[in-house]
Amino acid sequence: MNTDPAPPVIVFDGVCLLCSRWVRFLLKHDRAARYHFASMQSDSGRTLLLAHGLDPESPLSFLLVEGGRGYTDSDAIVRVLHGLGARRWRWLGRAIRLAPRWLRDPMYRFVARHRYRIFGQSRACFLPTPGQRARFMP
Repeated sequence: MNTDPAPPVIVFDGVCLLCSRWVRFLLKHDRAARYHFASMQSDSGRTLLLAHGLDPESPLSFLLVEGGRGYTDSDAIVRVLHGLGARRWRWLGRAIRLAPRWLRDPMYRFVARHRYRIFGQSRACFLPTPGQRARFMP
């Protein structure tokens, strides 16, 4: 019987260039390989979004599933930064958290809603390297 908790999973938009850059950033700075990933276009990503009450077709969908609980919007970003472990990322997460949620969540949603126009969109989902593939859900 496996009693290891499931690793935290980040569900991201695989065709969004901003989201793909965020995943590349996490792959580089998550030295403990703590986070796993699922694109919202994949079956596992869609399933996780639906299980946590999010629309898989919504451009606002960003989800961190950690300890069986789902986190969205700026709370998800703050938790991910804190989970990277490095002091500078924890400090950045704390700085973001200083802004009240009523301010930071609408800012997050504005960027999310306009991310294709601002940052661009790819025709295909982000593809991990063979060394990164084990951290991506099908």
